Amino acid sequence: MNLSNLSKTTKKEKKRLGQGHGSGRVKTSGRGTKGQKSRGKIPLHFEGGALPLIKRLPFRRGKGKNKVFKKKPIVVNIKALNLFKKDDAIDLKALISKKIVDEKEAGIYGVKILGDGEIKMPLTIKLPISKKAGEKIKKAGGKIEI
Repeated sequence: MNLSNLSKTTKKEKKRLGQGHGSGRVKTSGRGTKGQKSRGKIPLHFEGGALPLIKRLPFRRGKGKNKVFKKKPIVVNIKALNLFKKDDAIDLKALISKKIVDEKEAGIYGVKILGDGEIKMPLTIKLPISKKAGEKIKKAGGKIEI
């Protein structure tokens, strides 16, 4: 048997602490001397008595701090309203029935009509609407009821 013929071992044995003088880890078992870390169990986030990281970070202060959670309405452009007939009343139920918006999402986020595209017939709108869309609807002879 030669050294070159021995099988490779990649697995390390676990440190056996406090197993007598021959182990090299006798009195303090590799923990150093004194202090909280040398004694009982301490939490993983313990930083030796220093101010913890979570307390060192700033608060999220000020205006608009939770923009992530704000709900924006679903956008429907005027060109999508050309599916309706002349003098139809456009409300949430009408948009859901034509499958322009999803019922569940419309209930959560709401709907707003924006002015992209053209409208060719007068309609009655009963939803929130942008200024540009309002001008185009009035120009086509429609009404806005909010």
